[in-house]
Amino acid sequence: MDRPVTQADLDFEHVPETDQSFENALEKARDGERLTVDDGVELLTTGTDTDGIDRRRKELVLEAADRRRAEVVGEEVTFIANLNNNVSTACNVGCLFCNFKDAAHTFESEYDGETMGFTKTPAESREIVRDAVERGIYEVTSVSGLHPGFALDDEHLELLEEHPFPKAVNYKPPETYDTDPGTYVEQMEAMSVDGVHVHSMTPEEAYHARRGTDWSYEEVYSRLKAAGLDTVPGTAAEILVDEVREVICPGKISTEGWLEAMEGAAEAGLGLTSTIMYGHVENEMHRVMHLERIRELQDRLDGAITEFVPLSFIHQNTPLFEHDVVSGGASQDEDELMIAVARLFLDNIDHIQSSWVKYGDEGGLKMLNCGADDFMGTILSEEITKRAGGEYGEFRSFDDYVEMISSIGRVPVERSTDYEQRRVIDPDADGPPFGPRLGPKADGTPILEGASSATRAPTEADD
Repeated sequence: MDRPVTQADLDFEHVPETDQSFENALEKARDGERLTVDDGVELLTTGTDTDGIDRRRKELVLEAADRRRAEVVGEEVTFIANLNNNVSTACNVGCLFCNFKDAAHTFESEYDGETMGFTKTPAESREIVRDAVERGIYEVTSVSGLHPGFALDDEHLELLEEHPFPKAVNYKPPETYDTDPGTYVEQMEAMSVDGVHVHSMTPEEAYHARRGTDWSYEEVYSRLKAAGLDTVPGTAAEILVDEVREVICPGKISTEGWLEAMEGAAEAGLGLTSTIMYGHVENEMHRVMHLERIRELQDRLDGAITEFVPLSFIHQNTPLFEHDVVSGGASQDEDELMIAVARLFLDNIDHIQSSWVKYGDEGGLKMLNCGADDFMGTILSEEITKRAGGEYGEFRSFDDYVEMISSIGRVPVERSTDYEQRRVIDPDADGPPFGPRLGPKADGTPILEGASSATRAPTEADD
């Protein structure tokens, strides 16, 4: 669309109407049967036969999900010692739900103005990760804007340089910009420090890393894996229904493209996570259709997806809100039901994450009683949600985790990215203070003790 989308433009084919009943859907969920899309819609709406959320029915859904969580993963609540090192905010895709990006042209050397964003060189990324590893971090998560100067590797850079229509493939030479981000391969190599786990290269970034070529996603991800990439975050999924994507991110990878990229990553031998970003223009039918596509993908990939992460839309500083397309995000009822239905519907994914960044401490703990069993990580620097107007901070200490998880009668467990390494923390026997022990240089020292300025959590809303 040439003009901003408005609420009046939203005439969706898929709407939350079913021939199922809430009671039948709930019975199937309690019995552990594989749910249909109609079942999921009935549970997520607490019945399409009534308007709004029925609180009594909602509690029944939450109880069923919490029982399922206990059956699948028990009473442990996991978390990880990780760092966010996003390489660049430069992007020109124009997603209407995002306020993380900064217009790519504002990073150009000849631009007469200021940009509030950043681009890091590979050397800067390595310094940041090295410092974090020294203090016990063992996962670095990196998700960045689609910088036009970013290429997969030197071969890709040469192909883009020779492309007859570089604008058509969203390419400008790195020397156009004040800071050269290097290639994706160089960034992976830079962040792969002392055995740290590199969790990076979303399907959208992989799409950017193969533009202008006929390379398969398996080839792209194989090159990244050789450079140090360990697992792929299944973000950029938003809602995996194209009629929604055409509204909120028309320039972004399609549903089929996202699924193809995830399969390519798995074929390259990489582990995966999965997400949904909900609470904007989509409806409950779209949300459950998304869950079905994740479940079918997991079936095809034979369990490569380790976790599902519901991401509640933070609306305040986003174009969707500024253009009056949305007036807010998801309600607390919707958040709780999203977690619960994800647990009940995704019968082939063991771990459901609760986000303290999205929900806050109190809300995040509540989600752990709605079907979730993982509570994110220490993060150290979180820019994406904060730029969109999130209010819940950028760092979580091990002491915080142990205190919060113990307060609801659950067991705090430090974990690795793939959940294969786990350390149960006994608050009485092990501390406080508490710190990570699973990392290559972790010895139990609290992460921020002696932190350098390179990785200390920012104090301003710079994202």
